[in-house]
Amino acid sequence: MAADIISQIVEKRKSDIAQKGFSFGHEIPKERSRSLHPFLDEKGVILEVKRASPSKGDIAPGLDASATASVYEKAGAGAISVLTEENFFKGSLDDLKSVCDSVDCAVLRKDFLIYPEEIEIAYKCGADAVLLIARILEKESLVKMLSKCAALGMTAFVELRLESDLQRLSSALKEAKGVKIVCGVNSRDLKDFSIDLLSPSVFLPKIKAALGDVPVVFESGIRTSDAAGFAGSLGFEGLLLGEAAARNSLVAKDLVAAFQKAAPSKSAAFWKNYSEKLAGKSAEKKSPFVKICGLTNFEDAETAIKCGADFLGFIFCASSPRKADESLVRRVRSELSEELSANRIFMVGVITEISSAEGQTAIALLKEGVLDALQLHGEKAQKEFFADEKNRGLPHYCAVNLCDESDIEKIKTLFDMGEPRVLIDAKSGERIGGTGKRIVESLVHEAGRIIPLWLAGGLGAENIREVIVDCRPELVDASSLLESAPGKKDHDKLRHFFSETCGAV
Repeated sequence: MAADIISQIVEKRKSDIAQKGFSFGHEIPKERSRSLHPFLDEKGVILEVKRASPSKGDIAPGLDASATASVYEKAGAGAISVLTEENFFKGSLDDLKSVCDSVDCAVLRKDFLIYPEEIEIAYKCGADAVLLIARILEKESLVKMLSKCAALGMTAFVELRLESDLQRLSSALKEAKGVKIVCGVNSRDLKDFSIDLLSPSVFLPKIKAALGDVPVVFESGIRTSDAAGFAGSLGFEGLLLGEAAARNSLVAKDLVAAFQKAAPSKSAAFWKNYSEKLAGKSAEKKSPFVKICGLTNFEDAETAIKCGADFLGFIFCASSPRKADESLVRRVRSELSEELSANRIFMVGVITEISSAEGQTAIALLKEGVLDALQLHGEKAQKEFFADEKNRGLPHYCAVNLCDESDIEKIKTLFDMGEPRVLIDAKSGERIGGTGKRIVESLVHEAGRIIPLWLAGGLGAENIREVIVDCRPELVDASSLLESAPGKKDHDKLRHFFSETCGAV
C-alpha cells in the first residue's frame, strides 16, 4: 500500500471528474424528492454502507445497499453513511439514491468531495449531510463547500485530524455563515491507515475549546460492542461504524446499544487524562513516557519522580521479590501528591490475580483514588477482571508476555475489545515480569503495527537508546536492570537510564 493513499484517491477523483463530470456517469434526479432529516441531533451511531476499503480490500462486495440500510435503521442507527467513492471503496451514487429511497432517517454521503457541485449532487440524490475532509481542502475551497451546505440546508460533517485542520475550519466558519457543523475525528490515519483508539480523545477537547458545543463523532477502528462502549464513555456524541457492521449487519443492534448506553467512567477519565498528557508530549517532541516498576520503598519512588518518571509501578503479587506494601503506596500518594499532580504522574498497581488478597488490596486502593490504574499482568488477571462487567469502568490496561506469534493474537483481541494500549513484556520460565530479558525484535515490530507500543523487558541504560531508535515506543517500562538487588533501585542507574532515554531523541 502506498504511503499516502489519500493523495492517490484525490488525484484519481480529479481525473474521473474531468472525464465523467460530477455525476461520475450516473443519472441524477433533477430535483430532490426526500425531505431533509436532522443529522445527529442526539447521541447516536452512524452505520455505514461499505463494500471495500484500501486497507481491508473487499469487505462486503455483494452488499445490497438498500437492504443493508433498512437493517441498520431497524437496529437503531441515528444515521446511515453511504460510501460513494468508486475506485478504492467500490461505492457509487446509485447506492446513495437507493439508501435514500429506503430509509426514513438521516443519510450521509461519505466521499472525498472537493467541489461544491458534488454537494448539490448529493442533495438531489437525497443526502442530508456530506463528509468534508479538512486535510484535502484549502481554506477557500472549504468556505465554498460550507457555504453550499448552508444554502441547501445540509449538515457539513467535517473530519479533522491535525491542528491545522481545526485552524482552517475555524477560519472558514468566519466566512461561511449559517451552516450546521458536526465534526469527526478518525482513529485511522488516512496517510498510512494505522489506528490509534486514543487519537480522537486527544483531539476532542481541542475541538470543543475552538468551536464550542459542536457534536463530535468518533470515526473508525471500532469492531466490537466492548470497543463501542469504550468510545461512548469518552464523551463523543456520535460513533461512525463501517467495517464491523458491513461485514455482519446482524451485530449492528448490539453495537448501537453499547455506544448509546455507555456512560462516563473512571476508566474513561484515566484515558482522557493520559490523552491530554500524550498530546503535550507529542507537541514537545520529547522522549517516550517512562514507567519505573517494582518500587518497594519511598526513596526509590521519590528518586524516580525527580528523574522524570511518568508512571510508578507497584506490584501486588505475593510471590514477587518486588512486592509492594500498602502503606508504601499510601505514603507516596500522601507525601508526594504535589509532585504527582503537577507532573501528571500515574500510580499503577500491577496484579496477576484479581481474587488474591494482594489483588483485592490493589482494587480497593484504586477505588479509593490512591492508585490511578491497574496493570492486568497475564491472562489469569485479565480473565478474572473482564468476567465482571462492573470492572470495565475501572482504570486499567493489560500486559501481554510476548513470546511467539500466538501472543500477537492476544494483542489483537484486546485491541478489538477497545483496549487502547497494551504493555508487552518478556517471559522467562514461570516469571512474567522483572526478567531482565528482551522480547524478540521482530515480534516487537509486529505488535507496534497493531497498537501504539508500550514496551517492557530487559530495558536499561545500556540499551535504551537503541530500543528507542529501532522501535519508537510510546512508553518504556524498566525495573530489574535498574536495581542493586531485587526490589531495590540503584539511584545512579536510574539517573543514567533517564539521561540515556532523553538523549535518544
